[in-house]
Amino acid sequence: MQSDHLKFEHFKPAGQAGIGLRGDHYDDIVDQKPDTGWIEVHPENYFGGGIPRRKLLKARELYPLSFHAVGLSLGSDQAVSNDHLAAMKELIDIYEPFQISDHASWSASGNAHLNDLLPLPYTGESVARIADNVDKTQEFFGRRILVENPSTYVAFAENEMTEPEFMNEIAKRTGCGVLLDINNIYVQANNHGFDTREYMDAIKTDYVGEMHLAGHIEQDYEGGTLLIDTHNQYVCAQVWDLYRYAVSRFGAVNTLIEWDTDLPALSELVGEAHKAQAIIDAHKTEMISDAAE
Repeated sequence: MQSDHLKFEHFKPAGQAGIGLRGDHYDDIVDQKPDTGWIEVHPENYFGGGIPRRKLLKARELYPLSFHAVGLSLGSDQAVSNDHLAAMKELIDIYEPFQISDHASWSASGNAHLNDLLPLPYTGESVARIADNVDKTQEFFGRRILVENPSTYVAFAENEMTEPEFMNEIAKRTGCGVLLDINNIYVQANNHGFDTREYMDAIKTDYVGEMHLAGHIEQDYEGGTLLIDTHNQYVCAQVWDLYRYAVSRFGAVNTLIEWDTDLPALSELVGEAHKAQAIIDAHKTEMISDAAE
């Protein structure tokens, strides 16, 4: 694959909104060259080589790129797969992403690989497990990664700490950053009954290196309404409000619009990113005004 390697301009977006690049939009993003700060992909979709890699190279020539992994299984009770790390490292060397991230969850046990991001009990033992895997990953890649807060639908009786405390402790032990998914916070606040702003107030501001915005669905059941993090809807008004609060607290952090299925036209996806960019830019303007006073 070395023959496909190109040298790209190196700059990391700062306070920019980006979009997740999915297969349906490969050709459109190259042809239309929309105004978006950066793009993100799941690296596992490119392990097999072939046409997807060649199309991603064309997009990478136009935009800074971030890798958002879904298969490292950082929370597993086993070491991160060397094969998975090696496959990702090959892609890192080819595409030179400015950022790499995965989730505070698990999806592998032994030889079984599950098509889901499964929750962890928030215990000291879980912190130690995920910290070991984050350390191994960062050492293998030779760089810092971000770890995303999950969306969950069950809570563990064994929990010894809150989720923000759990995320803070992972970052403290490993030096990784936090990818703060605002929709996940909103979904979990509904599903588990906590206050969204108290959650964000508990996250250390220095740890947050990126934010995600996405859509979800509501599913009624006998006991009430469950929110499901589906990434197939527009960002709802309540999540936009929560994002404004997040920007006021964490600053002009790079922000991604996640949309994985039931994709809209590329222009509509970029339009969502522009909404996020407007909130970021308003915050920047406010900070400049405050500094000038």
